[in-house]
Amino acid sequence: MHLILASTSPYRRELLGRLRLPFDVARPEVDETPAPGESPASLALRLARAKAAAIAATAPDAWVIGSDQVADLDGRPLGKSGDRATAIAQLEAMSARAIVFRTAVSVRRGDVAHDAVDSTRVRFRPLTHAEIERYVDAELPFDCAGSFKSEGLGIALFDAIESSDPTALIGLPMIATARLLRAAGFALP
Repeated sequence: MHLILASTSPYRRELLGRLRLPFDVARPEVDETPAPGESPASLALRLARAKAAAIAATAPDAWVIGSDQVADLDGRPLGKSGDRATAIAQLEAMSARAIVFRTAVSVRRGDVAHDAVDSTRVRFRPLTHAEIERYVDAELPFDCAGSFKSEGLGIALFDAIESSDPTALIGLPMIATARLLRAAGFALP
């Protein structure tokens, strides 16, 4: 069975590679702008579905995996910062707070789709402005929701992570993804 990851994220590519299934990668063209009043969980799921659907439309016989992650700060979505100033502002807003990261995955072929949303709670320790600047300058986390990389130096920013799937925070909830792929007929160990 043909499998396509609808993402060019190196983090998602590495995670999916852990399952040792052959897959291709395609860049979905999806507008990631939140709709007015859209909750972070709804946004993450809508974008995961849209990414999978965009690629599935061009490869009707393939199973396509779409995923998205949105940080939930008091009901407001925080996405990728894109630049240093925004990354610093995001981390300052999360300092000494607990933030929920919503990571959605959609596995789709044609009109058949299986979806899941993971919620991971991250408790940030109190962070000084200087600590945040040092972190941002060392890791350049501009392509990550919430402006940190938990698989790297970003782990030093936390007091705790509460999750049923530690890979979700990296960008693809592998426990859910494996379950959805098995439901689609893929043989996994």
